[in-house]
Amino acid sequence: DYYKYHPMPEISNWMVQMAKDHPDVVSIVEYGQTYEKRVIKLLKIGVNTGEKKKAIWMDCGIHAREWIAPAFCQYFVRQILEAYKTDSKMGEMMKNIDFYVTPVLNVDGYIYSWTNETTRLWRKNRSPGTSSCNCYGTDLNRNFNANWGTIGVESDCCSNIYCGTQAVSEPEAQAVTYFVGSRREDFLCFLTIHSYGQLLLVPYGHPNSTAPNYKELMDVGLAAADAIRKVHGKSYTVGTSPAVLYPNSGSSRDWARMQGIPLAYTFELRDDGTFGFELPEDQIKPTCEEAYSGALHIITYAHDKAFNGAVATATALVFSLGFKLVSETAFILICC
Repeated sequence: DYYKYHPMPEISNWMVQMAKDHPDVVSIVEYGQTYEKRVIKLLKIGVNTGEKKKAIWMDCGIHAREWIAPAFCQYFVRQILEAYKTDSKMGEMMKNIDFYVTPVLNVDGYIYSWTNETTRLWRKNRSPGTSSCNCYGTDLNRNFNANWGTIGVESDCCSNIYCGTQAVSEPEAQAVTYFVGSRREDFLCFLTIHSYGQLLLVPYGHPNSTAPNYKELMDVGLAAADAIRKVHGKSYTVGTSPAVLYPNSGSSRDWARMQGIPLAYTFELRDDGTFGFELPEDQIKPTCEEAYSGALHIITYAHDKAFNGAVATATALVFSLGFKLVSETAFILICC
């Protein structure tokens, strides 16, 4: 049931089932361990062409309490698997790119948030604090090596935005850093899914930093927000975190952009604060439907820029050379 929240064992079983049901295009990749020694896994989805391919990254559940995020990752996977055999555009993208989708990145924290009512709003991972601090957990979205520890963080390990003892101190952040960083030239797009607020955040979280392709990020983000609005009428605000939310440092989105991945976005899904992190299950379906439309716009743009853009450039070059040849031939005929 894609319109219910699922505990981690059910999500893990679902991943296995996806690989079993679609062995030609889906495989499970284990790429790290949590603090509590649980395996971090993703679904690699794409047509095996035998060649090195470009890629799209999507992770969900970096913050434990944001249950709508893993639900969206599951919905996203189902949608692209249903579409690629009948929709020519999705079929083209599945041949050209691989999707790397992590349904739950913060596995320990997510499991902990399912323990009881008092832990439902747990945010961080489950690593222990320092010798002088008895609290647990680091905010994984403050732990990446992107202006780490400079703004929008706390050094108190009891804080929800504790950034850790140093950049990439946490095994979950290490896993993403290694997996994505070691093949960063392959990734066209980096999407990290959160809640709540109905926002599309672009790099950077530090107010003194501006992404070199800020205009492109905003243009694509605004078009994605327009696609979202057309589904159920929900408005998503687009901008940098300091402009539309609050400044922060150490986010995975900012790290991805600093690695040279051109399109990096944080999705903050429904709602606007009425239910917050405890979004009712009857809102899973419309939330996923609209977010899928927005994500698909960004992914399609990234794909077409990499592939159709290259074709268009090559065509223009051939046309230019052909025109030059014809012009020179005409000149010879006329003048000589």
